[in-house]
Amino acid sequence: MSDFPVHDVDSAPEKSRPLLENSLKGFGMIPGLHAVMAEAPGVLEAYQKLHQLVLDSSFDNDEKTVVWQTINVENACHYCVPAHTGIARMMEVSDDIINPLRDEEPLPSDKLEALRTFTLAVMNKRGNVSKEDLNAFYRAGYNHRQVLEVILVLSQKTMSNYINHIAETPVDEPFQKFAWEKKK
Repeated sequence: MSDFPVHDVDSAPEKSRPLLENSLKGFGMIPGLHAVMAEAPGVLEAYQKLHQLVLDSSFDNDEKTVVWQTINVENACHYCVPAHTGIARMMEVSDDIINPLRDEEPLPSDKLEALRTFTLAVMNKRGNVSKEDLNAFYRAGYNHRQVLEVILVLSQKTMSNYINHIAETPVDEPFQKFAWEKKK
């Protein structure tokens, strides 16, 4: 069991309080991840800014879900996979995309599969992707902007996945029904 504090607006450091109030307004609750991040106001602020930048990226909701969940599943994040399952449903992403991402099975389109493959290449090669990796991504219809945006999402998810592993963040009640474990 982790000893990381899970803050609310009253217990959080002063600089985190308005950030948690933003979470409460935006989500109708304070997500456990935000409650843990509140211990370090700069971390919570950076995460919230990254999240907004990802939402404002050129990726549509299906593509955002593919990149988010590809990273979450690869990192075996017990918190983020269920949370992003619920978020994907709120974003009206089809179960034909959600379930194969969770189960590491083929996606319903070659373009989305290319996005997942490229995201995994960036992660697993620590950015040292090959010309072949890039060319396959470009042939699928993506461009330089999306290469950079995959790295943006990876930055966001690295923060959340690593913090959730270390802090053992409890899965929020609305997402518990989407509990998940990585296949062996």
